[in-house]
Amino acid sequence: MTKAIAAALIVLGVIGLAWGGFSYTTTEKAVDLGPIEMNKKTKRTIPVSPIAGAGALIGGIALLATAKNR
Repeated sequence: MTKAIAAALIVLGVIGLAWGGFSYTTTEKAVDLGPIEMNKKTKRTIPVSPIAGAGALIGGIALLATAKNR
């Protein structure tokens, strides 16, 4: 179980360092005048700190190193 968690942390850390964040698109109603409707698409970005990615990577490696000794 510990090795699986360590592997997941390592993978998430590498992905966090490589991408730096992710973005998604939301659709909001801008105008609604009876039969006329206009929508607005907004792109939002959620940044992932390089410190968080490095922390997950280092934590996964440390967890994996301690799991081998058990």
